[in-house]
Amino acid sequence: MFKKKSELTYRKLLDGVNMGTLVHGEKTLMARFKLEKGSAIPVHNHPHEQTGFLLSGRMVFTVDGADHDVMPGDSWCIGSDVPHSARALEDSIAVEVFSPVREDYLG
Repeated sequence: MFKKKSELTYRKLLDGVNMGTLVHGEKTLMARFKLEKGSAIPVHNHPHEQTGFLLSGRMVFTVDGADHDVMPGDSWCIGSDVPHSARALEDSIAVEVFSPVREDYLG
């Protein structure tokens, strides 16, 4: 599967948090997230392993109770079913890969 940048559309997940599905296969899905300064993703967990890379901005991830300050070029991997949350300290863009595919991010 290939997708051109011009084909990417975003949908609102939360106030100030928008997601666009880039590509997916049988086992992984890659998405791009745009987060506005001050937006937050509340504590949650899911069965998907989540690996990401911060393209721009600055964020704080709280993973299993520990805070992680994330700058452009930093990356992360959050295991399946691990409680985590995130806050955008600046307007931020992140790319994340989920395995298995997040069915709720398709379409």
